[in-house]
Amino acid sequence: MKSKKQLHLGVLLIGCGHHQVAWLMEDSSIEQIGEVSYYQSLAKLAEYGCFDAVFFADNQSLRAENDRVLPAFWLDPVVNLTAISQVTEYIGLVTTISSTFSNPFTAARQLLSLDHITKGRVGWNLVTSMTDWEAHNHGLEELPPRNKRYEKAEEFADLMNQLFLSWDSKELLYKRTENKLINSANIKPINHQGKYFKVKGPLTTPKSPQGKPVSMQAGASGQGIELASKYADAVYSVSWNLNQATKFRNKLIEQVDKNNDVERHIKIFPGLVTYVGRTYEEALAKKTALDEKLPLETSLNQLSFFLQQDCSSWDIDKKVPSLPPVEEFKGPVGRYETILEIINDTEPTVKELLGYLSAGGGHLTLVGTPEKIADEMEVWLERGVADGFNLMPPALPESLNDFIDLVVPELQKRNIFRSQYSGKTLREHLGL
Repeated sequence: MKSKKQLHLGVLLIGCGHHQVAWLMEDSSIEQIGEVSYYQSLAKLAEYGCFDAVFFADNQSLRAENDRVLPAFWLDPVVNLTAISQVTEYIGLVTTISSTFSNPFTAARQLLSLDHITKGRVGWNLVTSMTDWEAHNHGLEELPPRNKRYEKAEEFADLMNQLFLSWDSKELLYKRTENKLINSANIKPINHQGKYFKVKGPLTTPKSPQGKPVSMQAGASGQGIELASKYADAVYSVSWNLNQATKFRNKLIEQVDKNNDVERHIKIFPGLVTYVGRTYEEALAKKTALDEKLPLETSLNQLSFFLQQDCSSWDIDKKVPSLPPVEEFKGPVGRYETILEIINDTEPTVKELLGYLSAGGGHLTLVGTPEKIADEMEVWLERGVADGFNLMPPALPESLNDFIDLVVPELQKRNIFRSQYSGKTLREHLGL
């Protein structure tokens, strides 16, 4: 008997898709990546597929180091989502906010404003940022050390909650005859004074129609999991296989238990890259068509960034050289752990590793028929390692269309995914 757990689906929208060379395809959407109508159409497509949310990552720098750099973060995500909100009715809208660079009062005001505009469809993904290039755009010589970034992120998250909940719209009285517009006695400063932020408050905007915007988190390091355990409603994770997904879930549960908050359940959304066809051969052909256009130099540069070492001279037809254990690694830990998992699983050549990383950078990658892809998604759901998935289409809009046309009906047939929305807010969609 099939599980009756309900699967949740988000989609991470970026550029022409998550495959590095999606833009090179003859029918790619490259000319549209600066057009808000393009993202509006993708969000409407996801809403047609009954997805829980669309999600935008962010990077506050443009490293134009060669002629193939994609300006994928052309539009500010909050502004983009505001435009998307005007052509959608149900789908959740999730943006990325960096605690390292953001002003918490401004960020909370923007998010809460959009949450009121959409009647409660907003979520936010807290990150600490990853590169010195971004730091250079914010008056810093370099990115602060990870422990400092997460210390600041914890204060940021706590302060955001204070601001989100600083007053309620029920304090708006509108009593014309009594000349009483608000109940001022219940709208007070929060007087936050911390190590990194000093904010009097309250926020200019009352609390959200859904209580407060849904809080997401994506860090896979120890500090990231600790932060998520305290503040996140849901987490985005990088899991190449069930083994890694299980380890991540166990780490998260263990950290929640340490906080003596055993009733708390944080939803987990691993990234998912899919190549879907009516036959396996058709699906594989879609992947091959993209992989064949992969420029090795660009791919090796990305691998160098992931591994924090120069890979440009590596022989692509030989096995991946020995890498240091994760305990000795100084860069972004989550992706590095994933790469080690891929290497342990497949013992790939450098070229094969580049193929695995070319779309999604090591997230669960499924190639096949709707039935086979739904089978694997259902296994992860039943095992409790995923409450849903954050879809990362290799090419947009084609891969998203394929998933909605072929996989979504299969999930609906199994009664593990909605056929229509039952609520209006993102919290309702996610069952929070």
